[in-house]
Amino acid sequence: MGHAARAAGARLVSGYDVERIRADFPILAREVYGKPLVYLDNAASAQKPRQVIEAISHAYEHEYANVHRGLHYLSNTATENFEAARETVRAFLNAPSPDEIIFTRNATEAINLVAYSLGQGMDGQGVGEGDEIVLSIMEHHSNIVPWHFLRERKGAVLKWAPVAEDGSFLIEEFEKLLTPRTKIVAITHMSNMLGTVVPVKEVVRIAHERGIPVLVDGSQGAVHLNVDVQDIGADFYVFTGHKVYGPTGIGVLYGRKEALAALPPFNGGGEMIRDVTTETVTYGDPPHRFEAGTPPIVQAIGLAAALDYMESVGRDAIQAHEETLRDYAQERLGAMNSLRIFGTAPGKGAIISFEITGAHAHDVSTVIDRYGVAVRAGTHCVQPLLQRYGVTSTCRASFGMYNTREEVDRLAEALGKAQQFFA
Repeated sequence: MGHAARAAGARLVSGYDVERIRADFPILAREVYGKPLVYLDNAASAQKPRQVIEAISHAYEHEYANVHRGLHYLSNTATENFEAARETVRAFLNAPSPDEIIFTRNATEAINLVAYSLGQGMDGQGVGEGDEIVLSIMEHHSNIVPWHFLRERKGAVLKWAPVAEDGSFLIEEFEKLLTPRTKIVAITHMSNMLGTVVPVKEVVRIAHERGIPVLVDGSQGAVHLNVDVQDIGADFYVFTGHKVYGPTGIGVLYGRKEALAALPPFNGGGEMIRDVTTETVTYGDPPHRFEAGTPPIVQAIGLAAALDYMESVGRDAIQAHEETLRDYAQERLGAMNSLRIFGTAPGKGAIISFEITGAHAHDVSTVIDRYGVAVRAGTHCVQPLLQRYGVTSTCRASFGMYNTREEVDRLAEALGKAQQFFA
């Protein structure tokens, strides 16, 4: 069966109308260097559907004002839209309450918020000398550096859960790292380089049996998986707007009510207080305790539009489509000589990292860019993971709801040209 026939067959079986979806993303119609754009850099940031762009424009053009503290029409309308966005996020994650949803600038700030506040502790009894923080070797720097701050400033010890050669998470080895000194487990839901899906529900069960809280970095997981924070059971779950087809400048921290109540504020300013005098300050309750200053109002509205769009397509349908692309991409790239794929764990996400023997990732990316194919090249902010595999950089093709099997073919053809160029 030819590539086009297989693609048509996949669409018929799934009922997934990828061409209709692509029509909602204006940028996908453009050309690069005279070639149709093949955008495979979704793990870094996804493109935006027209529905998100229009929601943002409408908010700025017709319903913009600052929220919460005004009594006039526009302020009330903006506040209603902003808080409705919080409810949309709650439903997306199946969180029990909108009060457990905190808006941040991005996932990075959400993790920093938890790390800083946990480090301080509500009564100054936070992380201390010799306390342990357990991470996986797959973590993005955003889920490493904030914990290094606690190592530098508080004397905390970082411990690293390993992965197998195929990228599988070694949960038995993870369990061995937990001790009475473990203060928190901070772990990715899905690796942004390998695509490995961590069994976070089991991680949480193991940690909670020992009274250890868990933070899950869902920057990739929230994009590719149907996340239910009540089912997972984690104390904290974070994700970022721009990867779920929403705007930049908006992230989400979900925290269990009890976990948030135990944390002191991260930033100080307006909105996060109850009362301020010349001598004292008392803080508001979550979520506002952690949302100092003017929040990302329009960004939250845009995020809600993006999540509504994902729900309209169907998250299970998106996942099934992406898994088809993953399998086909691994088949096509795996058949190429002198190309090494990193991460083949069962059930991995639609993220393919690779290298071509004798060619630097930056050079490969530059060559295939001339054929209209956009991939990420470099460290992917996972230097400890690269060190584990003995490399300094890779290329990464990452797929989204709008990508097609034909685009996988375009990627393979461009990589063939790159191999010829570097031979």
